[in-house]
Amino acid sequence: MSATKLWGGESFSGLGYEWDPQWVLTERQKALQAKLIELCQSDLRVNAIESDKNRVYPRKNFQVLAKHGFLGLIVPKELGGMGENHTAAAMVVETIARYGCASTAMCYTMHTGAVAAALLRHHDNEALKDILRRIDKDCLIGTLSYSDPETGSHFWYPISSGAEETKDGWHVKKKASWTTSGGFADWYIVQTTSPNFNGNYADLSCFLILGDEASYDPANWNGLGLRGNQSGPLEIDRVVPRERLVGPVGDGARSNDEVVDPFFLLCSSACWSGIALGMIDIAKAHTTKKTHKDVGMRVADYPTIQDYVGEAIIDTNVVRSMDFMIAKALDDATKGCDWSLHKDDVTVLPRSALLHWLWQLKFAAAKNVAHVSDKMLHACGGTGYKPELQIERYLRDGKAGWVMGPTNEVLRQFVGKASLLGFESLDYWNTSINERVINNEIKKMDADAKRALAERLLAETAAPARRIA
Repeated sequence: MSATKLWGGESFSGLGYEWDPQWVLTERQKALQAKLIELCQSDLRVNAIESDKNRVYPRKNFQVLAKHGFLGLIVPKELGGMGENHTAAAMVVETIARYGCASTAMCYTMHTGAVAAALLRHHDNEALKDILRRIDKDCLIGTLSYSDPETGSHFWYPISSGAEETKDGWHVKKKASWTTSGGFADWYIVQTTSPNFNGNYADLSCFLILGDEASYDPANWNGLGLRGNQSGPLEIDRVVPRERLVGPVGDGARSNDEVVDPFFLLCSSACWSGIALGMIDIAKAHTTKKTHKDVGMRVADYPTIQDYVGEAIIDTNVVRSMDFMIAKALDDATKGCDWSLHKDDVTVLPRSALLHWLWQLKFAAAKNVAHVSDKMLHACGGTGYKPELQIERYLRDGKAGWVMGPTNEVLRQFVGKASLLGFESLDYWNTSINERVINNEIKKMDADAKRALAERLLAETAAPARRIA
């Protein structure tokens, strides 16, 4: 591979490879990166402008990626994929977001998460293996549908969903508030409460749903940024065959902690870093060419601009270094993303132990891209405010990082609470009783208030239990 970063056969006008941690990549991964940059220059970046302007789903970009085998990046070679690892997944998403299209990068992130969820339990499931074998040949775009309109970014808590076993298969009922690629994906991995749900929201199951089995209204999507990713409500209410159960009944929480969250947090963080780098690239190209003729200085000659760019590079490289460090840890924990580890024992969950590191990563990446986007706009001045320079699109795309679930508010509380009070204090499904708070409130009551409370609680215990979802 050339030591010079090329863009359409010429030297790239942004940051060169000397500012990229190339040492984390294998020679094959470097070649994949160079091919992706080439595809971004020829196709993906042009399509990004169309997606942003007209809210067009980037299927054309996915067709380009499928042609070169990128939809099956982490699919084992025996199923026709590249057999690549977590480091490659982070690199691919970062590269697409930086040089090509952030909407495509986010859709690809969700696709990779769906592929990982399928691979975790594909070993004895022909429906999953059929999709995985055809994923590039037929350009089969997957996505995850885990959100719930009642619980927001607490997507692990599907109050509005459920499933029942019938003689013909599984009756899946799902309402999702945000589903990336909703209405455009060819297949979905959805999470609901398990069949025979008894009120325990930790009892979750996953199902494979094909594109024509879901209801959606993609025309409603109109986001500030990531305008091509078509993220909106999705609803499922139908019976699907038995082989559409992904893993055993009750496997949803394990699947979420082992692959869905790790791949989503790793790759979405790479997307935010890619956007930040894309803005730095644009700022370098603009400020080194733009001259103030009255003083004979380029914009890049001003110390203030140098400070902006220097800080942006340093902060972004700190975050992306963390991304690749965690990717390496995931690779080490899984013997290079070896899916055979999960073949015979559903309790083998090596990625789950690193989940709290991924929480920190996502927070840092989303925080950084918000800061960098503002500073690179400042560096480019009034020209940066106009769409022609494209920094304005990157800025709007980057704003999604903070609010995309789990939001940064949720994640920083997770980290703080778990570090101070232990991981059990997180209480994902709101089942732990805080007796300290109860006792503190009760001691404020007089005798009549305590008596009324006791009578109400006794009445509730006598009432029949009801299914919430």
